[in-house]
Amino acid sequence: MSESTATNVGVPGDTRLEKLSVRKNRHWFSKLPVVRQLGIAVGWQKGMLIVGLVLTCFFLLVAIFAPVIAPYGYAQMKYDDGTGFPTQAPPSAEHIWGTTVGGYDVFSRTVWGARTAVIAIIVAVVLSIFLGVLLGLVSGYFGGWVDRVLVVIADAIYSFPSLLLAILMAIVISGGQSSMWGGILASGISITVVYIPQYFRTIRAEVVRIKGSAFVESSKVAGASTWRIMTRHLLRNSTRTLPVILTLNSSEAILTLAGLGFLGFGIEPTKAAEWGYDLNRSVADVTAGIWWTAVFPGLAIVLIVLGITLVGESLNDLADPRLRTRKSAGEVIGSIEDTSVDPNVKPDAANQVLAELDSMDGRDAVGDSTTVGDAGKEA
Repeated sequence: MSESTATNVGVPGDTRLEKLSVRKNRHWFSKLPVVRQLGIAVGWQKGMLIVGLVLTCFFLLVAIFAPVIAPYGYAQMKYDDGTGFPTQAPPSAEHIWGTTVGGYDVFSRTVWGARTAVIAIIVAVVLSIFLGVLLGLVSGYFGGWVDRVLVVIADAIYSFPSLLLAILMAIVISGGQSSMWGGILASGISITVVYIPQYFRTIRAEVVRIKGSAFVESSKVAGASTWRIMTRHLLRNSTRTLPVILTLNSSEAILTLAGLGFLGFGIEPTKAAEWGYDLNRSVADVTAGIWWTAVFPGLAIVLIVLGITLVGESLNDLADPRLRTRKSAGEVIGSIEDTSVDPNVKPDAANQVLAELDSMDGRDAVGDSTTVGDAGKEA
């Protein structure tokens, strides 16, 4: 019995195909939502996503390590020896970002405010997603009077100005006096009421579109329960746009929380640090030329909102094939000359793929990759 031999098909005299490496299956880490989008993003979209992730991760780290980074407590107004902090002091060695009119350290308040903002975002987003997705599934799948009632309620809430509705809910929940966790929960719940209709409308529209599909009808014929159809089929196929809405609503939640604090409906300064309250107290300072009490909390709000917004906009562009930036055909498969079978025709010098293959001459395959040429010989 003769041993089978493999025949390589290619351009005569061109040995670059033998050096072409074939990668193995990607690691599970590369399939995670944001990591996968980062791998397929190119050009300015990738730059936006990287900048947004850097800013967002920076504030997350600041929130986690706030007790280590901040030299003073968020409500501390005295040194360890009992001496009070100077009020409205400019930046110095003891207070690198100065102090406020109340005697708080601006740097410490700004650092601790990152933790308050992150916790409020988590509370608001988790509650909004849970209630909005659940109501959207029920409304879209069952329809009828349940759908009509939920749609009317969602539209009524959605028609209200978001900040005004958040103020009303904060007054009802906290009564104007908030402890640390009470204020965070009050702010988170008030923001949740504002954003539930967005998740509800998105999930309901997807469920109404999907529930008439063939695989859903097949599941009904096979005897699948209503709960199984809703969770295993409809939920899994209707939540693809949620990461985009989540990031965009997170940035809006920061602005809503800052608005509540600026208007005096947020968290008390002795219970937790909040950027909106600090901006409110610095309004009079700006007119007097005391700029440091307003610049740093305001800059923190701008940067964290910018980071989350960049991530959300990048994910939105990558989720829409019409907005996704792609490599040109010449970069991917080469020009007509590069695919010609005539050995006298030279490849285009602008071809990026063939240039990379040429640069591989004299180098071995790295890692766990397997060359096509070796695969042919082993066959």
